[in-house]
Amino acid sequence: MIWSSLLIVITGYILGSIPSAYVAGRLTRGVDIRELGDGNMGAANAWRELGPRAGIAVGIVDVGKGALTVLIANAVGISLLMVLVAGLAAVAGHNWPLFLRFRGGRGEATTLGILSALMPREMLIVLGIAAVPFLISRNVTFTSVFLFVPLPLVAWLSGAPGILIAYSIALPCLVGFTHYITTRHLPAKVKP
Repeated sequence: MIWSSLLIVITGYILGSIPSAYVAGRLTRGVDIRELGDGNMGAANAWRELGPRAGIAVGIVDVGKGALTVLIANAVGISLLMVLVAGLAAVAGHNWPLFLRFRGGRGEATTLGILSALMPREMLIVLGIAAVPFLISRNVTFTSVFLFVPLPLVAWLSGAPGILIAYSIALPCLVGFTHYITTRHLPAKVKP
């Protein structure tokens, strides 16, 4: 079981390392997305800099990387703790991808995929909550606050295990930290 767990964690990291926004930038405009806009290798920057179709495609792939990691881990039958570690590895792969010299995105969509696969009912509720600020602001970064902040409370109210509630706090904190360290040097007009 240790080898299965280790293999799944490595698989999570490799899946997370798939640089969908980078590939989209190269295929659509022949550019490195990390050199455009806010420099983020994620769906929102792809949307702004490469267009809506590229942004949607990148978002689907990035959410899928996280969800697929959890689904594979659950299918193998490893412990919940190791499923969570595999999810963390997928976010680490997205943020620090092996294929691009460890310079990646912020992990927001990948985190969304992981948490959606772990807690689908709770995520549907918070997606409903987050839809309102998104429709008003059209700002993904602002909306993510309304997505990730109420999730632990919704998970607790639904009777989710304590480890999932803690994870629903920790993983978005990693996204927030990564967002902070990658945007603190940007001028205000470029920040997402």
